[in-house]
Amino acid sequence: MSEQALLRVRDLAVTYRLGSAFGASRKRVFEAVKKVSFDIHAGQGFALVGESGSGKTTISRAILGLVPTSEGSIEFDGRDVSRHDQASLGSFRRDVQVVFQDPRSSLNPRRTSRAAIGSVLGRHFALTRSQTDDRVAELLDHVGLPSYHMQRFPGELSGGQRQRVAIAKALATRPRLLVCDEPVSALDVSTQSQILNLLNDLRQQFGLAYLFISHDLAVVRQIAEIVAVLHRGAIVEMGPTEQIYREPTRPYTRVLLSSVLNHDPRGRDERRAARASLRAASAANANI
Repeated sequence: MSEQALLRVRDLAVTYRLGSAFGASRKRVFEAVKKVSFDIHAGQGFALVGESGSGKTTISRAILGLVPTSEGSIEFDGRDVSRHDQASLGSFRRDVQVVFQDPRSSLNPRRTSRAAIGSVLGRHFALTRSQTDDRVAELLDHVGLPSYHMQRFPGELSGGQRQRVAIAKALATRPRLLVCDEPVSALDVSTQSQILNLLNDLRQQFGLAYLFISHDLAVVRQIAEIVAVLHRGAIVEMGPTEQIYREPTRPYTRVLLSSVLNHDPRGRDERRAARASLRAASAANANI
């Protein structure tokens, strides 16, 4: 692992101005992300974990330049990409790609797999039609799909196959970092495991780094070495995945772990106590 971080996020804040409440003249401000800092090194799996609304997807969108940042800096390979100027935007989009939760959001239902992946290749590389066909077939092979899937439309594929095509599309630019936004949450359990194994294999094969976003610590345990736990837009706990999984220090982390399917009834009372503690803390904060 290199000493210099591939992605460095420092004191990142994202705020939204909301409409006036009940005719009040002052507009409200919602802090979606509060002074978040973390590093991702080349080839590393890093996960942001939290419940819906915790800010994890907002962080990924800020990194990708899809939402404006209020404070802080984002560096990729030593370059400040916080403002995503035109000079650096092209290379950044090649180096950083996204795999979404639902591949239907990134795959046009009227385009075949060949057309979807080929359009990405056409934007970034000067390839002939024959070279494009060969490259698309190669990418599909990398994700475990036979070449005849080139002519398939998304509606002709299963959910797992669609996600494999979406991953192949993301790999087309030869990226260095994949932002995976809940990439398996829409899949059944057996397919989830297959996709996670695929992502691990691709990471080893191509030296990819992952920013993996999830609400499920059990999923994260299979894909990331480092996990940051988000609550209300702030990181409340961060460290090696196994350490946090086995010895969480914060009540919120323990509550997230309590939602992981566990057949051992001996921890039931502890999980209930953790949830009650978090509810009490939330109520106290609301009264401040």
